[in-house]
Parts: sequence; C-alpha cells; structure tokens
Amino acid sequence: MPPKFLTTSKIAQAVNVHPNTVRYYEQCGYLPQIPRTRSGYRRFSEAHLDQMRLAHLALQGPFPGGRSLVESLVKKAAADDLGGALELGFAYLARVRGELIQADAAIEFLERWAQGSSFDFSDAQLRIKETARLLDLTPDTLRNWERNGLISVPRDPSNGYRQYGADEIGRLRVIRMLRLAGYSMMAVLRMLRLFDRDRQADLRQALNSPLPDDDILSAGDTWHTTLKAQERRALGIIAQLETMIDKRRRPNYA
Repeated sequence: MPPKFLTTSKIAQAVNVHPNTVRYYEQCGYLPQIPRTRSGYRRFSEAHLDQMRLAHLALQGPFPGGRSLVESLVKKAAADDLGGALELGFAYLARVRGELIQADAAIEFLERWAQGSSFDFSDAQLRIKETARLLDLTPDTLRNWERNGLISVPRDPSNGYRQYGADEIGRLRVIRMLRLAGYSMMAVLRMLRLFDRDRQADLRQALNSPLPDDDILSAGDTWHTTLKAQERRALGIIAQLETMIDKRRRPNYA
C-alpha cells in the first residue's frame, strides 16, 4: 500500500518514467488535479498513481486508427468518468481487433493469389488510366508502385504505353488490399520479391519479418505483430480501468 501522499519522483519511479513525464502528463490533463503543499510540492495520492499507470500504458503508440480515442479515454479517467473511459477502452479494443481482421483477410487474399487463383479473366490490355479507374486508384499511385518495384508493367512496343493484363491487375489488387490493411510499402515489396523468387515461400511470414539488411525505417515493420501487441495493450487498459473502478468503492481512496 503506497503512503498517503507520494512525491513526483516516487510516482515516476513506480511507473518507470522520468519525473518530467509526470509533469508533462499533468500539463496535458492526463492526471487529476494535484494538490500542493504550502511550499509548492505536489502531493500525489494512490488514485494519481493508478491514473499515471493508466496514462503511461494507454499513450504508448502506435495507435491504429489514430491517437484521439485513447487520449479521450485517458482524459475521461482523469476527470473521474471511469465508466466513460471503460466504454472507450472497449471501443479501442474493437478498433484494434477490426484492424487485425482486415490484416488477416488481406493475407488470405494474398495467399489465394499466390496459389494461382485468378481474379481477372479478361484478355484485354488496359492502359494506365483505365486500370486506375477499374481499381479505384490514381494513375500516380500505379506509377509510384511501379517506380518502387512492386510491379513491372509491359509496354506496347509500338507506342511505349503501359499494358495492364489480367496478371498485372491481379497483382495490383493484392498490393492495394495489403496497403489498405496497413502493411507498409516496404513490407509489400519484401513479400513480392520473395514471391517472384519462390512461389512456395511463406509470404505471410515475409510480410511481418524485416530482413537483417533492411534500412532503419523498416526495421520495426511488423504490422501484424504490432496489432497483436496493441490488442494486448487494449486489454491491459481495460483491466487497469476495472481495477480503478473497484478501488473507488474503498473508503479513503482518492
């Protein structure tokens, strides 16, 4: 049981953060109002410590769908609306799980394509504007994917125009779905390079496994693992809020 009042350094030590982080959270409204001694020292209670633990847990990114929902959750808890914060905690869990479902569905789509399923049957050779219209993309997006090595598009030898056939359009559908599901350009490129070398390779693993020589920007490129970690964090947020709600029933908890 913590002492009745805690100092800034004790709060920081308990949550394993720098004291400046505690002060910053106070400034941002992530903590309830903190009373002070006559000499100006902050007097933290057990409730402040619990709120600091909640804030520190909740405010670690990345944030699928954006930061605002989690930030609102923390501020509701700081304002003593723990029921409202708990509701937002479950909303955040639903968001993360929705992202996971989308990510898994995109991988299943990829695996069907890699196994030889045909998504497009036309023998027509479309130009870039027609292909962009078909896939609800922009020509600039298609050019960008080609420029970054995700696809190689054959050209009409008579005029040099790109020709998108069923194979190219199927590949583009896979790229689009993976990108919409949150997989980075580098992850998709890594997977496609592996597919082009070995059609029996584990493409699911490739999407979530940066190579040793990948640059620093892609070293943490593990979207599916990230989402699973965020799911665990959302469950931790809910558990912390439920603990705080239970403590509210105790006398002298403030």
